[in-house]
Amino acid sequence: MSSLVGTRRAHAPSTVTGGKATGRLLGSVRPSRTVPRRLSAPVEPHGLPTEIQRRRLVSAAIRSLDEAGYANTSVAQITSRARVSRRTFYELFADRDACLQEAFAEVVALIERELADAGLEGLPWRERVRGGLWTILSFLEREPAMAGVCVVQPLQGDAKLLESRDALLARLAAILDEGRNESAKAAQATALTAEGLVGAVLGIVHTRLLRERREPLTALLGELMSLIVLPYLGPAAARREQARPAPVAPAGHSEARARGGHFKSDPFAGISMRLTYRTMRVLECVAAEPGASNRRLGVLADVPDQGQISKLLTRLERLGLLLNAGKLRPKGEANAWELTGAGQQAVQVLAVSPGVRGETSDALR
Repeated sequence: MSSLVGTRRAHAPSTVTGGKATGRLLGSVRPSRTVPRRLSAPVEPHGLPTEIQRRRLVSAAIRSLDEAGYANTSVAQITSRARVSRRTFYELFADRDACLQEAFAEVVALIERELADAGLEGLPWRERVRGGLWTILSFLEREPAMAGVCVVQPLQGDAKLLESRDALLARLAAILDEGRNESAKAAQATALTAEGLVGAVLGIVHTRLLRERREPLTALLGELMSLIVLPYLGPAAARREQARPAPVAPAGHSEARARGGHFKSDPFAGISMRLTYRTMRVLECVAAEPGASNRRLGVLADVPDQGQISKLLTRLERLGLLLNAGKLRPKGEANAWELTGAGQQAVQVLAVSPGVRGETSDALR
């Protein structure tokens, strides 16, 4: 995981199977009156509803692991919390362990994403390690449920999860092993030195996470950095690390991240309407073109009937996913639809970022 401290960017593991919706959109097809309504949602194109279910299950798995631990987390607990059927669960995952493996991969991917944004590339080895360690500690402190999934629970996991954990630790050790290039004295260290340092740091963090009264993990930065640099840069450098003040804010830490809660809430919780492909497509279109009118969104989402698009937008507004900024305009002017915070989260769950408008716009053509 060389990207963990900024030497190069790695492709974070992805749990998205459907990807962004691209290509030709489907038109509206009215079901025949002679065909009985189906009780479950049909398989939709582009995998959007499937992705909602997958993300719900992964989110529920993370919360279940945090509350019950690996051994006591069951498929029934995960599906009940996610409000997804067992049948759907087994359509998406081979078994419980496969779902928990994906939860681990998802947490690692989120950490890598923050590290990639931390601006560590090109820094000297010690600064890269310090910045990376600070970012990781900040994430684990801010997201205690995910910290458990990443640090505590894998030790109880099956062989595949343990293999993933071992691979992660090996990548971290490879970063610390670069310290042997810092001086002639540092070159006397061995690869085992880096492995031991990773194990020591992980053990300290693991112990802190198990305590009922948790102290801030970021307070460990100076001591842990002192431990890391000692075999490579000597006692004087280790003492300097202990005395260095912590950064004012985590590297790559945005206001949105400061609020935390990647998996603490479900943007679809409490929503009574069925979230079909068309529903999610409309949300995606609003993300791509905020302030668009009913007519414009009807064109983008391929819902030509103005009555249908107006009804759908009104329902999404009532559910708290959209807001109509056009209500503030003089009477008679067109509506202007924007995503609410919950709507933005819903779009993010589908791995469609409102900020990447170029990619989204291409998908709408």
